[in-house]
Amino acid sequence: MAKKLPQPTHPWAQEPEELLKNFDTSITKGLSSAKAKEKLAEEGLNEIARKGQKPAYVILLEQFLNPLVLVLIVASIISFFLGEQTDAIIIIGIVIFNAVMGFVQEFGAEKTVRALSKLISRKAKVLRDSKKVEIDAKYIVRGDIVYLSIGDIIPADIRILHQDEMTIDESSLTGESVPVMKTTNITPTERTLPQYLKNIAFMGTHVMSGDGYGVVINTGEKTYFGKTASYLKSAETISDFEKSISSFSRFLLKIIIVMTIVIFGINAFLQHGLFDSFLFALALAVGITPEALPVIITISLSKGAQNLAKTKVIIKKLSSIEDLGNMDVLCTDKTGTLTEGKLSLENYINSNEEKDSQLLVYGMLCNSAIVGKKKVEGNMIDRAIWETPDKKKVMADFKKYKIIDNNEFDFERRRMSVLVSGPDKKRTLVVKGGLESLESVCDKIVLKGKVVPFNKANFSLFKKTTDKYRLQGYTTICLATKELKGDKSNKKDETVLTLVGFLIFLDPPRKSAKVALEKMKVLGVDIKVLSGDDPLVTEAICKKVGLQIKGGKILTGDDLDKLNDKSFAEAAEKYNVFSRVSPEHKYRLVKILNSGPTRTVAFMGDGINDAPAIKIADVGISVNTATDIAKEAADIILMQKSLNVVVEGIIEGRKIFTNITKYILNTVSANYGNMFTVAGSSLFLKFIPLLPAQILLNNLITDTPMVAIATDNIDEDQLKKPKKLDIAMIRHFMIFFGLLSTIFDMTLILTLLFIFKAEPTLFRTAWFFESALSEVLVTFSIRTRKMFFMSKPGTVLLSISLAVAALLFVLVLTPLGSLFELTILPTNIILFVLGIIACYFISAEIAKKFFFKKYQY
Repeated sequence: MAKKLPQPTHPWAQEPEELLKNFDTSITKGLSSAKAKEKLAEEGLNEIARKGQKPAYVILLEQFLNPLVLVLIVASIISFFLGEQTDAIIIIGIVIFNAVMGFVQEFGAEKTVRALSKLISRKAKVLRDSKKVEIDAKYIVRGDIVYLSIGDIIPADIRILHQDEMTIDESSLTGESVPVMKTTNITPTERTLPQYLKNIAFMGTHVMSGDGYGVVINTGEKTYFGKTASYLKSAETISDFEKSISSFSRFLLKIIIVMTIVIFGINAFLQHGLFDSFLFALALAVGITPEALPVIITISLSKGAQNLAKTKVIIKKLSSIEDLGNMDVLCTDKTGTLTEGKLSLENYINSNEEKDSQLLVYGMLCNSAIVGKKKVEGNMIDRAIWETPDKKKVMADFKKYKIIDNNEFDFERRRMSVLVSGPDKKRTLVVKGGLESLESVCDKIVLKGKVVPFNKANFSLFKKTTDKYRLQGYTTICLATKELKGDKSNKKDETVLTLVGFLIFLDPPRKSAKVALEKMKVLGVDIKVLSGDDPLVTEAICKKVGLQIKGGKILTGDDLDKLNDKSFAEAAEKYNVFSRVSPEHKYRLVKILNSGPTRTVAFMGDGINDAPAIKIADVGISVNTATDIAKEAADIILMQKSLNVVVEGIIEGRKIFTNITKYILNTVSANYGNMFTVAGSSLFLKFIPLLPAQILLNNLITDTPMVAIATDNIDEDQLKKPKKLDIAMIRHFMIFFGLLSTIFDMTLILTLLFIFKAEPTLFRTAWFFESALSEVLVTFSIRTRKMFFMSKPGTVLLSISLAVAALLFVLVLTPLGSLFELTILPTNIILFVLGIIACYFISAEIAKKFFFKKYQY
C-alpha cells in the first residue's frame, strides 16, 4: 500500500525544502518510476472530464425533442383515447423506430470522436530516476519535477522552484490579458486567489516566454482548473458547414409552418373533420421534414472520421471535416510539408569552409534537446546536432565543458545562448541563431583563422559563404562567442559577440510534395507558404517541388511591415510565398484571406508561433508532434505532417458534402412535390388523401435508403472544386423538381378519380405506392450529374433501395398492407403506376441536364 502523502495546505507559502520533503522528491533525482506508479494508482490519471460529451440517455432523449415529433406524440395519445388505437400505435411505433435509428448513429459518432481524441497525446518533460524524460501528461503525479519552456501548456498545478524570465498566459483561468511574470518567492499564506499566486503555474495555462521547473502539487480534478472547470466556458466556434445547415433548417421551417397551416385550413374548411385535419396536417409536416438529415450528417461525418483516421488524420470536431473538404486556400509552413521535416547536420565549418570540430562542440552545448539513451527529444535543429554520427568524435571535448546558465530561445531575439565553463575554467557565452539575428549583436568575425573587426567588407565575405549554401536549400545556423565573468548570464549579455562559424543543415524536399501540389491544383486549392525560414532557402525548396512563386518574388516579413492595411491585403492575395514572417504576420495574413465571404481558409502549423493563425483559420490543422498550444488551437490533428494526408482529408470532406447534398436535393424535391400535390388535391378531394400512419410509413420507408446515401460512390467531377451549401440553388431545385413531381402525382390522382373511379382505400394505396417507389427510384437520377447508367451507385444504397422497393410491392400485393389500411392493388393500376414512375424518371433525367447546366453546381 502506498504511503499516504500529506497535502500541503498552502504550498505557495512553504519553503522549497519543506515542500519537496512532503512529496518525498528532490530536484536532482525526481521520483522513481516505482514510486510514480504507486502514486498514480492512488491519485488516478491527471485528467479532467471532457465537456461536450453527451451521455447515452441525453442523446436518446434529444431524438424526441423535435417540436413536431412531440406534438405528434400528444396527438397520437389523444387519438388512442378517441378510439383510433391502431393508427395511434403505428404512429408511435414509427416515431420510436426513427428515434432509435437516430440514437444509434449519433451515439456511434460520439464514441468515434472519443476514440479518436485518445490518439492525440500531450507530452510533458519530467525528472524520473534522475533522468529528464518525456511522458504522456496524464501520467504525471504529485511530486513530479516538471520542466517548462516556451509554448508548453502547463500539465498540472506546479510550484515553481526555478525560473528564468518565465511569463505565463493565465487568461484562460483568471481572465488577465497580460502574461504574468512568475517568481520563486514565497507567497503569503492568506493569498489564495490565482491572481496573487506568482509562484504557481496553473494547469491549462501556457508558457509565453522563458523557462523553469517546479514540483507538481495537484493533478486532475484537484487542480485550480479542475475545480473551476464547470464554470469555465469557452465559446464554441461554429463552422461554415454548421452555419449553412442552420440556415437551411430555418428556410425549411418557414415553409413547413406556412404549408402546414394552409393544408390544415383547407381540409378543415372542406369539413374533413377538425381533429383528422389537424392530425393529417401534423403528420404531413413530419413527413415533409427531412428528419433523417441529422442522421445522414452524423453517419457521413462519423464514417469520414473513421476513414480519415486510417490515413492518419484525427478529427477533434466532426463538422470540421466539411470545412476541410470545402477549403480553397491552404496556408502552410515549408518544413514538413514541402520538405521531409527531418533536419540532418551536414557540416560544421568556419569561414574558409573547413570543418571545425569546436563548432560542433559549441552546437552541442548551446542546445535545448533532451538526450536519452534511445532517442533525442527537442526542436529539429538541436535534435539534428545530437543525432549526427560525428558527435562521437567530439564527445571527449564536449565533456570538458560544464553548462552554468542558459537563456532560452524566443521569437523576438530569434537566438539562444548558454554560459559554459571550459577546460581552462574560463566562462564563455555561446550564442546560436540565424545570421540575421546575430548580425546586430556582433562586433568581430573570425576570417581565415584571425579575429577581425565586424565591418561591411568582412561581413560580406562571411555572408558570401552562407549565401552559397542557402541558394542550394541548406539552412545555416551561425555561432558566436564572448568571454564573461561570473556564473550568471542574461539576454542583455548577447552583445559585442565574435562570429566564429556556422552549422549547415539540410531538410531535403519531400519526394511526394510535387505530386501532392499537383493534386491540390486539380482540387482547386491555392497553396500559400508562410515560412519563418530564410527566403533563399524557401525559394530553392519551392523550385525543387515545382511550386510556382506568384508575383515574381518572395515577400519577407520586413516587406510586409512597410505596407499599409490596403497594400497588405493586396499582397496577401497577389503573392503565395512569404518568408521570415512572424507570428503576427501569419495571423494577419490568414485573417485577411479568411475575410472573403466565399472562402474557406485552412492553416497548417505545429509551432508555438503558429497557434494564433491556427485558431483564426476556418480549418486549423496541426500534427501530433506539435507543441501543446498548437494542438490545442487546431480542429484537425495529423499523425503525419504531409500534404498528401491533407489531400486525402479534402477528398473525404468533399465526398461527405456531396452525399449530404444528394440527400437534401432528393428529399426536398420529393417531399415538397408531395406537399404541393396534397395542397392542390385537397381542394377537390372529399377525403384526406393519405392517413397519418400512411404518411409516416411512407416517410420511414423512403428515408431508409437515404441513410445509405452516406456510403454512396462519388463522381470524380464532383470533387474538383470546393462547394458550399447554396440555399438559393436548393430553393430553385425544390420548386423545379417539386413541381415536376407534382405533375406526375396529379396525373395519377386525376386518373384514379375519373378513370378508375377509385374509392378512398384504393386511391390511398395507389398514391402511397407511387409516391414512395418514385422517390426511391428517382434517387438514382438525382444522385449524379451524368446519365444515371454512367455513374455506379454505392453497393449499400443499391441493395437497400432494392429491398425497400420489394417491401413496397409486398405491401400493395399482399394482405400485409391492411395493417396500414392499404388494399391489394389490381394489375392494371400497378402497371399504370409503374408507367407514371417511368415517365417521371425519364423527365428527371432530361430536366437535371438543363438545371445543373444553368446553376453550375
